[in-house]
Amino acid sequence: MPQLIALALVGAGLYAGYRWFSRTTKEITAEIKRTEDELRRRAAGGILEKDMGELEYDPASGVYRPKRR
Repeated sequence: MPQLIALALVGAGLYAGYRWFSRTTKEITAEIKRTEDELRRRAAGGILEKDMGELEYDPASGVYRPKRR
């Protein structure tokens, strides 16, 4: 009989652990999704990068400028 009680307690502990793990996983997944959505919104509303083509070094000014065609 004590083995049955111990088995029931172990089963209840495993079930509670499974529920905790499942709930935590869902919370983490939701947080990742919210973060990804926030990053997409920031990227869409922020400064857009321009493709300036190839750059060449200008020794007079010391900066890179778009290559003249």
